[in-house]
Amino acid sequence: MKTLIIKDLALSNELARSDMAAVRGGHGKPSMPWLPTYSPSYNTSIKADQSLLQMQDVQNLTANGSAFVSGVHVTNNTDQFGQNNIAVL
Repeated sequence: MKTLIIKDLALSNELARSDMAAVRGGHGKPSMPWLPTYSPSYNTSIKADQSLLQMQDVQNLTANGSAFVSGVHVTNNTDQFGQNNIAVL
């Protein structure tokens, strides 16, 4: 609901009925009442579809099952990061 606040009047003054009836605002009174007036509408809903698909295939087959290989040391460090963000302004 909208509120009309009139701040430039002294607190002891009251507006007469005719003065209050003369107060206008917004889009005003249409000159042709049968025509529709524009009234803005605002949609504040947000629809966000996000998809994050990640796949990682790591194989470490160094000297796997070899009978004649010794002293083989293999270090395999893997890391994966994914992130979905949305900014509503």
